[in-house]
Amino acid sequence: MTPLAFLMTGAGLLLLAFGGEVLLRGAIGVASRLGLSPMLIGLTVVAFATSMPELVVTVTAGLEDVTDIGVGNVVGSNIANILLILGVAAVISPIVTKPQLVLRDCIAVLAATLLFVGFAYYGELSFLHGVAMIACLIGYVWYSYRNDAVRNGDDGEDNLSALDDEVAEEIESAPKSLGIALALVVGGIIGLVLGSELLVRGAVQIARAAGVSETVIGLTLVAFGTSLPELATSITAAIRGHTEVALGNALGSNLFNLLLILGVLAMVTPFEVDAVVLSFDAWIMAAVSLMVVPIIMIRGQIGRLSGVVFLLMYGAYITYQFTLPPVVA
Repeated sequence: MTPLAFLMTGAGLLLLAFGGEVLLRGAIGVASRLGLSPMLIGLTVVAFATSMPELVVTVTAGLEDVTDIGVGNVVGSNIANILLILGVAAVISPIVTKPQLVLRDCIAVLAATLLFVGFAYYGELSFLHGVAMIACLIGYVWYSYRNDAVRNGDDGEDNLSALDDEVAEEIESAPKSLGIALALVVGGIIGLVLGSELLVRGAVQIARAAGVSETVIGLTLVAFGTSLPELATSITAAIRGHTEVALGNALGSNLFNLLLILGVLAMVTPFEVDAVVLSFDAWIMAAVSLMVVPIIMIRGQIGRLSGVVFLLMYGAYITYQFTLPPVVA
């Protein structure tokens, strides 16, 4: 295992983190200059920008004929978003929310998971599958926007959610110049493309040298790296006391990962899901997403103890991945 592989992987992760943050700032700046509301920016621009590392890495893996890394990245990121990111956020500050506001997004994530698993069991995910997944995402975003607009209109501006408040703070810190905002968008995209190329190449070399499958590297190392923007956002939100943002960020990211990223991958290059992922990891992803529902519905919060349990579960999952039999080259 050469040091160059670790150097490439580390540089790729840094570029992804840097590119993702720069792109987010630029995209929010452009959106605010175009007159989009904080609610719409939160539902679309922020969710899309924080999912860009996963998108670019997954598409790059598909184009380089290592789709197992790309699919593993999405599944692993979704597991990390619930167990790692919500776990860390809950330990910092208990995540308190109204159950009825979370139930819709939880159901949407579970439905998207079942849609993905159903398509995968069917066989190869093709261009048409990708179109259907993206159409579902567009429909859900529009439905959510309309519902939230009606609810906020009824309640008045003083009752906007913590998500809107958090996005409003991001808008305040975004560049006011459209030219600078566009430059940040371009710079962020360049950083993401270069970072994803380095990360995928380094991850493939590490997997082959360590005797583990490319799927395992995608589920663990690559997934952790591409989840860093969501982790940073959720930690910041938890420290500020905007714990609903951490929960909404995790659920929204999972939805975008499943429908947008895998949808785009299927449109770019048809793929099949690894049998191990389909029989185990995909169901772990569904289980941890479902697990959030009774905790929120019964207690109305994810407390610190639950956060610790989430982190222990994530540690056990990662440990299990590296105890699998080695791959014979």
